[in-house]
Amino acid sequence: MYPMNVTKPIGAEQLDNLNQKKGVVLNSDNVDILNTSYYKKTGSTNAAAQSGSTQSSSGTATSQNTGQAQSTGQNANVRRITLPALNKRVSKGQKVSLTFSSNKIKVNFGWNVNNATCDVDVSAFLLAGNGKVVGDDFFVFYGQESSPERSVLFKNVEETNALQVFDIDTSILNPAVQKIVFVMTINDALEKALNFGMLKDAYIQIVDPVTNTEVASFLVEEYYNNINSMMMGEVYLHNGAWKFNAIGNGVNKDLAGLCEFYGVQVE
Repeated sequence: MYPMNVTKPIGAEQLDNLNQKKGVVLNSDNVDILNTSYYKKTGSTNAAAQSGSTQSSSGTATSQNTGQAQSTGQNANVRRITLPALNKRVSKGQKVSLTFSSNKIKVNFGWNVNNATCDVDVSAFLLAGNGKVVGDDFFVFYGQESSPERSVLFKNVEETNALQVFDIDTSILNPAVQKIVFVMTINDALEKALNFGMLKDAYIQIVDPVTNTEVASFLVEEYYNNINSMMMGEVYLHNGAWKFNAIGNGVNKDLAGLCEFYGVQVE
């Protein structure tokens, strides 16, 4: 069982460590930080405990799982993207070689929602050859915005056609890292009965940051209401060269469950 129903919030010192990119060891007392959009939006460590519940980024409680927007008022507050051209799109399961003009890679993500309650994020797991993270702090997301050597950086951008971006510098990447998997999750999905049937236009786009040209991209075309996380894609080393795999597989795990799956320590 995954520790999903945790009531004790992450401590202030541990939260500071996350914000300072020092990393924390996840345990039963603080793992709920991964699934709680309230902390991400406010940085508060006690308001949620006082209220006994977690709000969405729109400040509203979740209603039934209908896959539709909750109200016109909520929809007005949801930021919508325009899909980029995605002119080098690959199909689900397709693997392609990546060619860049430098050692740097930019990975863009965007999506739209049919249900305004959905608060979506992307996380990166830096994996060794055994399919597990190199270390607990080789997990980059909104609460830990950098890998230890700062080779992978996360940022919210909220641009016209992208919402979150990972900047990767392969020249300083830990040599033990053989693969970087990107997973899109919905905050509080299990608690609020949210699912990927409430999303649309979800994509991953690999870009050469020097020339600002697309190298590869993948647009999700299957949105199921029995999953709440999507393995979007991965960049990985093959015979010394970087490749991209368009995964597009959904899983019924939240971010805490994915951490355990990829070997981030959860005590």
